[in-house]
Amino acid sequence: MLNTTLKPIKIGKYTIEIPIFQGGMGVGISWDKLAGSVSKTGAMGIVSCVGTGYYQKSAFIQKAIKNRPFDTLNFYSRESLFEIFKNARKICREKPLGANILYAINEYGRVVRDACEAGANMIITGAGLPTNMPEFTSNFPNVALIPIVSSAKALKILCKRWEGRYKRIPDAVIVEGPLSGGHQGVSYEDCFKPEHQLEAIVPEVLEESKKWGEIPLIAAGGIWDRKDIDNIMNLGASGVQMGTRFLGAKECDASYYNTLMPKVKKEDIELIKSPVGYPARAVITGVIKGLREGKAPKVACISNCVAPCHRGEEAKKVGYCIADGLGDGYLGDPENGLYFTGANGYKIEKIQSVQEIINELSQ
Repeated sequence: MLNTTLKPIKIGKYTIEIPIFQGGMGVGISWDKLAGSVSKTGAMGIVSCVGTGYYQKSAFIQKAIKNRPFDTLNFYSRESLFEIFKNARKICREKPLGANILYAINEYGRVVRDACEAGANMIITGAGLPTNMPEFTSNFPNVALIPIVSSAKALKILCKRWEGRYKRIPDAVIVEGPLSGGHQGVSYEDCFKPEHQLEAIVPEVLEESKKWGEIPLIAAGGIWDRKDIDNIMNLGASGVQMGTRFLGAKECDASYYNTLMPKVKKEDIELIKSPVGYPARAVITGVIKGLREGKAPKVACISNCVAPCHRGEEAKKVGYCIADGLGDGYLGDPENGLYFTGANGYKIEKIQSVQEIINELSQ
């Protein structure tokens, strides 16, 4: 039996009219235009806080080297983030607007505080287990906190830590399966095992969530159309998060995706090694194609982006700098860009407006 209507979802103090979250995608894929346009429809737009120093060709940063934001303070630019939120608000007005902040980044706490001050209503965090996330939002009690997990065990650990240390539990939880774009929450081998697929982990995480109260569950990873939405919500999800679908949006802030994605075939999408330490799903083009052909640029660690990379050491091992690759992707460099996508990216056959996509998914 399929759902006939999508019901609004309440998260913290906010009501999302259409329970579809647009995944936070960086560098620069979901900034003001995309996130603001999604929130305007009544769905949930999410600003990626990765690499904000690249915004408007680094117009708001203090220092750049070789046209790249220099070090963490500039790569995660507070000034740029405020400008992104200001411009997103011009589009969505008072509708809820979120911020996605990877736990693996350098200066995670500072970026969380910056996002709260910039006007984020919700903070979404994955790429690690954010056990101290509430510590950085204590001055912003109205900001909803939403961790991304890939197992019931991860949610249990978080809830125990948060309740013990901060006397709170997550306002919602995003459960992400291994068909998503970008970084995965399990090993390369586990990405292909049945027990780690979204349909298997949603019921397990839902059961764990009920032990801690009413925690809305948002399912993510490989959800493409309304049939997928209905199927996963019939397993108990209150909503869904979709990133890849919005790579085909006219409002996508990294505009080169509009040119790239309609050309992508299923065999062009693979799991790759990442300096972050997790497997990541990407289009085999740009810097990844160059790496396989022995043409990848030399790793120089200008932006000092993620702690697990150890100032470029892990980047040298895998052969490319993730900050440089994603930055070049945002700038539309077909030779050196890194282009993340979910497993269904090859299904993008045409470029649509955000409103057209939301209409197709919600009606």
